[in-house]
Amino acid sequence: MSGSRAAIVQPSDEAIARAADALADGRLVAFPTETVYGLGGNADDPAAVRAIFAAKGRPADHPVIVHVHDAAMLDRWASSVPASARALAGALWPGPLTLIVRKAASVDPLITGGQDSVGVRVPSHPVAQRLLRAFHERGGRGVAAPSANRFGHVSPTCADHVADDLGDSVALIIDGGPCDIGLESTIVACLDDEPTLLRPGGVPVEAITRVLGRPPRAAHAGAPRASGTLAAHYATRTQAMLVQPAALRAEIAQLDERDERVAVLARTVVRPAGFTGAWIGAAFEPARYAHELYANLRALDRENADVIVIEAVPDAPEWSAVRDRLMRATHADDDRT
Repeated sequence: MSGSRAAIVQPSDEAIARAADALADGRLVAFPTETVYGLGGNADDPAAVRAIFAAKGRPADHPVIVHVHDAAMLDRWASSVPASARALAGALWPGPLTLIVRKAASVDPLITGGQDSVGVRVPSHPVAQRLLRAFHERGGRGVAAPSANRFGHVSPTCADHVADDLGDSVALIIDGGPCDIGLESTIVACLDDEPTLLRPGGVPVEAITRVLGRPPRAAHAGAPRASGTLAAHYATRTQAMLVQPAALRAEIAQLDERDERVAVLARTVVRPAGFTGAWIGAAFEPARYAHELYANLRALDRENADVIVIEAVPDAPEWSAVRDRLMRATHADDDRT
């Protein structure tokens, strides 16, 4: 990764046109969505897709999501679209939902991780919509766009996060401010008569259930690989551990006895008297907690601590996406990039 930083631009009409031209020319552009910032390249340009993988250090078998400007584009990327996928797209697009369907023959295997399925999403962020429409006007069908960070690292929720991670690997970064949701999209595979939830995210499972008339089934051994579903992901560079609220103070005390420098993300536990490490009090409500999570983790990662201790969140449906990210962020895996 280069040590310099990419240009950050405000989303003026000129900047959107410049970014759309860059995509059409095969260059990479980082842009905001309602979930996290995406690292975008022309999904029909194999060289651009390879550049995305190179910039992120992403394994070739880890698929990326294609972003399009409206639901009608789904048919251009799919060989078939089940009724369940059409229902979900009609009810929840634009929005933080990715649908995985059988891919069309023209889809680059690098996008799909070598699978016969492809993930497609219509983001609702106004800047993303403007960029995707401008790219479509230039003949573009879709933008392949995983999160704009090094693979496995904490996802970016503002333009500075992208610049910190990717240096000058992108032509430019469009600054749309902090992302509204702050966690990635919900991913649902619609490959047969039983839609499958692969990743909880910005769309609650309850909303999926209302549209389908039944809950999606849980991910299973035969389910396709999807973005952000590895056991270890969304991780700080500093080792992080997840601790139940009742055990948090004792864990901090034990680490202190070993002279370990500790940084803490707590939600209900009050900072102990005499604690000298970094301490962030997280939001009590799940939506706000999610909105601030990645920024909080990045802030603690800058504290040069030996370990980050994170208070576990409640085991309740409204916390499912946050809980998923925290479990992956604290999963020990020495091979994580």
